Amino acid sequence: MADERWLELSESELNRFLGRGGTGVLSFGADAAPASIPVSYGYNEDLEAFYFRLSLPPEGRKAELVDRPVSFVTYRETDDGWRSAVATGRLEAVEEASYESTTVQGMWGISIPEIDVFEQPREELRFRDFQLEPETLSGRTEVPSEP
Repeated sequence: MADERWLELSESELNRFLGRGGTGVLSFGADAAPASIPVSYGYNEDLEAFYFRLSLPPEGRKAELVDRPVSFVTYRETDDGWRSAVATGRLEAVEEASYESTTVQGMWGISIPEIDVFEQPREELRFRDFQLEPETLSGRTEVPSEP
């Protein structure tokens, strides 16, 4: 244990860290190097599900990638040191789910931060909502330094 530089977050610590939303990096599985993009996310603790609002321009590559396996990483410095979470699985398009489904209902309890990193006005872009119910989800935190 003396060589450990991180500790596993408990479920309650992980949920507190993820909150209702934030930012991270979504990586799509690929034949070569994975395609990784910065994203904002929403998180529903009750469903243990992430939500993403992705812009999918017709000339872009993301539309081809959304059916592939993904990994999502979020990281943040806190008062207690760094914390991170990693989730893996597959994206599910929210518009393909029925209104009564937990997928759609789960979006009501989240907050996806709006971050403008686009080359054109946001209202000119096409966005689609996706849910990630992780196959795996884990969180880590820095081991506190001893005084």
